[in-house]
Amino acid sequence: MNLASYVLIRLMMLPTLLFSYQSIHRLGRIVGSAAFLCFPKFRKKALSNLALATSLDLKEEEIIAYARMSIQNLVITCLEYAKLGKEKHIEKVAICKNPSFAEELIQKGVGIIFFCGHQSNWEILFIEGTHRMPGVAIGRPIKNTYLYNWVLSIRERFGGKIITPQNAIKEGLRALKKGKFLGVVGDQGMPDSGYSSLFLGRMAWTSPLPAILAHRTGNPISLATTKRVDGHYEIRYSGPIWPNQAAPASTEIPRLMKESLSLLEQSIKESPGEWLWSHNRWKQQLPGRLKRTFRHDAVLVILPSGISSFKKAYDALPSFIHIYPTEFVVLMVPETYRSYGIPGRFEAIYYKEEGELFARDFRFKLVFNFTENKKLKPHYLSLSAFDVISVKDVYKIAKASRDAPFGATLEKAIYAR
Repeated sequence: MNLASYVLIRLMMLPTLLFSYQSIHRLGRIVGSAAFLCFPKFRKKALSNLALATSLDLKEEEIIAYARMSIQNLVITCLEYAKLGKEKHIEKVAICKNPSFAEELIQKGVGIIFFCGHQSNWEILFIEGTHRMPGVAIGRPIKNTYLYNWVLSIRERFGGKIITPQNAIKEGLRALKKGKFLGVVGDQGMPDSGYSSLFLGRMAWTSPLPAILAHRTGNPISLATTKRVDGHYEIRYSGPIWPNQAAPASTEIPRLMKESLSLLEQSIKESPGEWLWSHNRWKQQLPGRLKRTFRHDAVLVILPSGISSFKKAYDALPSFIHIYPTEFVVLMVPETYRSYGIPGRFEAIYYKEEGELFARDFRFKLVFNFTENKKLKPHYLSLSAFDVISVKDVYKIAKASRDAPFGATLEKAIYAR
């Protein structure tokens, strides 16, 4: 099956070898627009994440436009693999606008940690960089070994080496000691990393590996960014962020990460449509604790207006705190019950009429609709929600009787057993 998939992908990409990069970009925008409409998984993640990035302060039309552009960018990146695999003159495709300081450090035998994100064609950074300097980068293997070996041959075609996350510290230290650069893609959600900070307005888990290696070795971090300009790519390096090895790791590592992430944030703000908004940047939990249906980072809970139904749902709120300890959770609460109080960790939106529940809010990937209004389900599914769960659904999933305590039933339905 893997071999068949690999052969099919290679055959589909063959025609792109005849195209110019500008033609591939035009084709990618067309195919990407179709993918935006036809693949709700990518569309909804992108829409939700853009809406969650509060520091961007985007209007609805901007959220939709950037989500579409982001998926177009992903398609363009995929379409360029075959072309890059045969490219003999990478300098005609990608140009580093300020290579001097990095090349000077490498010539002196001082390694650099290049921190980067999934912007425009992120593969270009390593391919172009190893065309000029010796370097390694951390890359996570994909399940299809045939496809991965092909991608690996493209990445390593100018002498660079891709190392696995399992060997990142050992191989990264070795490369830096030899005066090579180390590339780290640092914009992925990593709940097991132990380090979190504000990123585009929301708390996000990030690997602190760049800062750990910088502090341990004394080598600087530099943000490497790339933008697509008129059919080619422009690469820029930030000034070096030097570690203070005399400072304790407990304060120096957060400082290094804060400066690096701040620079990445700024570069994303300059060109939001070129960042990969369809990945789980704000992921809060690893697989295993919650069932997949309920494992989302942005959750809406709609409380009903009937007093008995409201109390039933309200009494279950402590369960939501246990289930979603760090996720972004919003409660829609009838104005009548404002005096009940809401747990401080949750954001509350008070409504007077049911019509107010139909807001066009793209933030939520999962909705618990505890009202009797069935029209809310298609409304939120048409936005960013992957599932809309009712009280009836909770009891059905938990295989519990309707007289069972709702909080306990909710936990039974959601937790992976």
